Amino acid sequence: MTRPCVATMIVAAAVLATSVAAAQEPLKIGFVASLSSPTSAGGPDMLDSFKLGLSEHGGKLGGRPVDLIVADDELKPDVGVQKVRKMLDEDKVQLITGMVLSNIALAEARTVLPRKVFMVSLNAGPSALAGPECSPYFFAAAYQADTSSEGMGIYLQQKGVKRMSIIAPNYAAGRDLLTGFKRYYKGTIATETYTPLDQFDFAAELAEIRAANPDGVFFFYTSGAPAINFVKQYAEVGLKGKTPLYGVAFSLDEQTLPGMGDAALGIENSTFWTADMDNPTSRAFVAHFEAAYHRRPSIFAALAMDGFMLIDSAVRAVDGHVERADDFRRALEAAKFSSVRGNFRFNTNHFPIQDLHLAQIERDPSGAIVNAYRQRIVEGHADSYAAQCKMP
Repeated sequence: MTRPCVATMIVAAAVLATSVAAAQEPLKIGFVASLSSPTSAGGPDMLDSFKLGLSEHGGKLGGRPVDLIVADDELKPDVGVQKVRKMLDEDKVQLITGMVLSNIALAEARTVLPRKVFMVSLNAGPSALAGPECSPYFFAAAYQADTSSEGMGIYLQQKGVKRMSIIAPNYAAGRDLLTGFKRYYKGTIATETYTPLDQFDFAAELAEIRAANPDGVFFFYTSGAPAINFVKQYAEVGLKGKTPLYGVAFSLDEQTLPGMGDAALGIENSTFWTADMDNPTSRAFVAHFEAAYHRRPSIFAALAMDGFMLIDSAVRAVDGHVERADDFRRALEAAKFSSVRGNFRFNTNHFPIQDLHLAQIERDPSGAIVNAYRQRIVEGHADSYAAQCKMP
């Protein structure tokens, strides 16, 4: 019988010791999002939710201590790129997460992914990364942008609405959302309008919509000031009550609805989650978030918690050894966590296959304006770009 070489045994023991030590060192995670802009209210809620997950897990992910490095992209792609470069070059992060706006996430991905560093987006889901630019290192824990509006397109097509005006900001997610809406809505598009991302006055656009006299209006604006102003101005010019307004939950989140007030009441919207969704994971999340922050969580917070739990499950599956990139990727692909959304799995392009739901803005018994669950629109909906993804 051949005895193992002593030198080989020593080397193997050294490698094992190094691997164990690496799994015990803090996992360096970069969190980059729009945290200070009035045109995007989602970033702070995402960060609060991610920190809540860390707090509930003793400051660890999958049992490994975490060093969380936070940066504000200031709603500027060039700033986002600068921040992720610093995280990679100086902070030596092993994973980057966060990401609110698609155009910023796309710029960051083109900097990060060639260096084979994992990115887990908690919100942004640009079509390019779902299709031609898909990567083994990019995972969209939330959604692909088109799919959020596809739900409303499906619903209005089933409802038999004949003529629609559609409007969104002129950037990656805005174009994706209107593309998604038109993919499933087959009625007449009376007007299709794109506005600057930082526009706050919509008088001219609303006059054009009024002149077109559609049967309904579908809109998407980023949570915060743009969405608030659009909905309030829609009511002020007399369109509310005359022409139904439809949207997506990301324009009608819990941080934005108070600013809209009664102008938002009655708006139907497509969504992946609402705070009154009836599943045990969601109920527990809402209770924990409200206890920690004394406010109702938004959809941004909910999807960020799912992203946290996804990463936690993958780190745990590899016993903390995220340095084993192939094993860690397979663990992320498996998505073995309990989602606040209920049904969730990844497609081959690392974007979710999930249910789409209908919600509507109303006042709850306490008098608060909330986005309330109505019904499921479609089960197990996949994005339209997976076939274009040739995963390396």
